Amino acid sequence: MQVDVTSHRDPEPLASEAFVRLATFVLVREAVPDSIELSIALVDSEEIAELNERYRGIAGPTDVLSFGCDDPCPAEGDEPIALGDVVIAPTIAEAQATELGTTVESELNLLLVHGILHLLGYDHDSDKDAEVMQARERVLLGAWADQS
Repeated sequence: MQVDVTSHRDPEPLASEAFVRLATFVLVREAVPDSIELSIALVDSEEIAELNERYRGIAGPTDVLSFGCDDPCPAEGDEPIALGDVVIAPTIAEAQATELGTTVESELNLLLVHGILHLLGYDHDSDKDAEVMQARERVLLGAWADQS
């Protein structure tokens, strides 16, 4: 299992190891094969706004976007199979944490789990789907907190 974190923000004060550990935990809990590669990008609010507009047709920034591969992306030889990309805007997460009265770490953790679950087929297009996805987020984040 390969998890890569890149930052498009300068300077980047966040420790990428924390994202790698949580992402790996979620992928293992969701029984994702070891041959999977996940990319996580940390971007500023302007970049995520551009992505949101280009790919979702929605103006303005959002907190997290997920871009899955249409089919398991082809890989050469022993290369891992790309699951997709999770793009997170930490500045949006910071503002949401303040608004919700929670910590930035817990908000970032939620966004990462949310993004990964989208790549694994979860969605929130209907109320029922949203309930299922939110319940899974709570289970995973609770298990993460218990083992941390």
